Parts: sequence; structure tokens; C-alpha cells
Amino acid sequence: QVRLVERGGGLVQPGGSLRLHCVASGINFKIYTMAWYRQGPGKERELVAQIAADGATNYAESTQGRATISRDNARNTVFLQMSSLKQDDTGVYYCHTRSYGHDWWGQGTQVTVSS
Repeated sequence: QVRLVERGGGLVQPGGSLRLHCVASGINFKIYTMAWYRQGPGKERELVAQIAADGATNYAESTQGRATISRDNARNTVFLQMSSLKQDDTGVYYCHTRSYGHDWWGQGTQVTVSS
């Protein structure tokens, strides 16, 4: 059973930063692309960033330059660092991977950007 567990959300002031992490189990982590998605209030779930097994990264236009995704294969962990946070960054952030022909999601962690 694949399991993804996110940590690190919370309340952040506009202009602040955050670091999320997601620990994966049940998969050979190092060979899979990992991604962060988010879903804001009244919005559809959208990709924030993804990192391939070879370390290649891809970012959404809305977070380009403010987000950094990284991975630690020894700890089966993927990280998301975001800075210059805006109220539009508010939402539930989900860790994702696709393996065995199935999409796997974590339970999500709430990020609220507010003064």
C-alpha cells in the first residue's frame, strides 16, 4: 500500500515563506516522479511543482520563481519550499505520485496566507 504523509502547513503572513515535506512509503521512491498540488477555496486542484526521478523539475507559472521542489531519496521525502507567499497561495497542499497505474494522494496539509 502506497502512503503519502504531508507535514508543514499552517498560517503564514503575506510575504512569508513555508516548507512542506511529504514522506512516502510502499513504493520504490527513487524511481518515481513526485509532485505537489494544491486546491484553493472554490478552485480546482492544480499542479504546483513536480520533480522527476532524475531531479528534473517543473513548476506552475503561478509559482515559478517562488517555489523550489526537492527530494531526498535516502529518506523517501519530497520537499516544497515557497517564498513571497500571497493570499492566492492559500489552500490544501497535496503530495502526489503515480505508480502501479494508479494516482496516489496524501491527505493534504492546509496552508493559509493571511495577516
